Amino acid sequence: MDWTWGVILAIALIAAAVLGVAVWLLLRLVRTRRELNRAGLPTGPKWVFWGAVLYLVLPTDLVPDPVYLDDIGVLLLALKTMRSGRQDALAAAERQEGSGTALRG
Repeated sequence: MDWTWGVILAIALIAAAVLGVAVWLLLRLVRTRRELNRAGLPTGPKWVFWGAVLYLVLPTDLVPDPVYLDDIGVLLLALKTMRSGRQDALAAAERQEGSGTALRG
């Protein structure tokens, strides 16, 4: 009987840790979007952000909800998409600044 409770406790702790990672990534996604908006940079398609948030909170998943690995993957993909949009915007701004200084000089 003690072995069974040990296994149940271990599974519960692992599930709680994975859920904690999913919530942490969700908060990071929201903060990233907020910071990009404040800086006036594009955040990528809005459906990427809202799709990731909905995928996390809706009960329909590719993998049942006690295992949040698919949710973590979706959140990481959304973060990567938003950050690549930021990199593209920064590169375009640098190109624009470079062409503006070349015309002045």
